[in-house]
Amino acid sequence: MKKKMARREAIGLLTSAGAALALGCGGNATPTSPTQTTTGATPTTGTTTSGACAVTPSETVGPYPSLTDLFRSDIRESEPGTPVTLTITVVNTNSGCAPAAGLNVEIWQCDADGNYSQYGTTRSATFLRGIQTTDANGRVTFTTVYPGWYQGRATHIHVEVLRSNTSLKVTQIAFPEATTAAVYATGVYAPRGPNPTSNTRDGIFADSLNAEMAAVSGDPATGLSATFQIGVPV
Repeated sequence: MKKKMARREAIGLLTSAGAALALGCGGNATPTSPTQTTTGATPTTGTTTSGACAVTPSETVGPYPSLTDLFRSDIRESEPGTPVTLTITVVNTNSGCAPAAGLNVEIWQCDADGNYSQYGTTRSATFLRGIQTTDANGRVTFTTVYPGWYQGRATHIHVEVLRSNTSLKVTQIAFPEATTAAVYATGVYAPRGPNPTSNTRDGIFADSLNAEMAAVSGDPATGLSATFQIGVPV
């Protein structure tokens, strides 16, 4: 993972410098509007396991990538919020979307207050970041909490898929508006209220929402399950 670490450290230094100039939600830097890059593939739903086999759109890595490698399935570190069991399936678009085993999948997200660990006022923390390796079915499962929001972005989780030192895909996971509204009306999310940026007004998801939408089930009061599929040409 040395190459990835070098990239992260470089991004981290640039982002930390920007954080000193502009403070955002909960003390972290407000992200600048990143430039979206997509594969140009025909969109499919984020959880499609049959039918059209397409490469998942690529997105910016964002301003808060992980600065350390944390292999673990439970990424909460006692962070409060609605529990979410997130299952990500990686498939090989070069092989009819067969399961892609042995790939590392990393996720990172903000907390209920809109903060990312390792940056700004939470620089020494490592919450809501983790890596798992896909099993024979191409799957990884993370235990997390529903992500909060920060100004200018719809609710989301970042994902990167890697094989050895090579990044195969960087994308982001969107969440249904109805689920987000229900979660943000309860518990630790309620004081901040609803996210003012909808999925369709988000610069990242605007032209690829269907291909990056998680399927979510459950009750915010007791916990949610979310599934997402990532297509990569391996």
